[in-house]
Amino acid sequence: MVDLAALGQKLNEALPDAIRAHHVAFGELSVETEPASLVRLVTFLRNDPSCEFKILVDICGVDWPERSKRFDVVYHLLSLTKNMRVRIKVAVAEDEPVPSIVDVYPAANWFEREAFDMYGVVFSDHPDLRRILTDYGFSGYPLRKDFPLTGFVEVRYDDELKRVVYQPVQLVQEFRDFDFMSPWEGAPHIMPDGQKPASGNPGKTS
Repeated sequence: MVDLAALGQKLNEALPDAIRAHHVAFGELSVETEPASLVRLVTFLRNDPSCEFKILVDICGVDWPERSKRFDVVYHLLSLTKNMRVRIKVAVAEDEPVPSIVDVYPAANWFEREAFDMYGVVFSDHPDLRRILTDYGFSGYPLRKDFPLTGFVEVRYDDELKRVVYQPVQLVQEFRDFDFMSPWEGAPHIMPDGQKPASGNPGKTS
């Protein structure tokens, strides 16, 4: 069995100024680092013979609106030869860039673009940092916790103008008569023609 605690200690000894903290939880090693040390850390994890984390599995973001360092940028690496996984976390402020790791892991290209698109995290030295999931004219960052659920604008094709137009979101909520019946339990008796029971118990037909 892989000794993840020993791996964390090895990283702490090899790169003492790059590791802020490390711990093992739920069978995985998590390592915290600073943006300035990120490229050096992932390069070591990829190249060191005792690590060989050759595969970048994912890059994702986490939004903590109340923190001064609002975002965690999280990297997941895999070593097939050592049968190990490691998670790297980098905490950054809203206007603080993160170094791109595209030169170390080319697969980071689209992952970093997604984090930029969804959270607004900027990756310095990225070769082509632009939106990847939303439209180029999209306003805001959808996975931030303060982003409205309906968004800011909606896109539609205008038959009169014969082109795509952007306009503020307009929601029309018509009155709905809910029966509050549990979708898990189902109705013991289905009333004919959409009628509802007279009593407060939806399953009692009396």
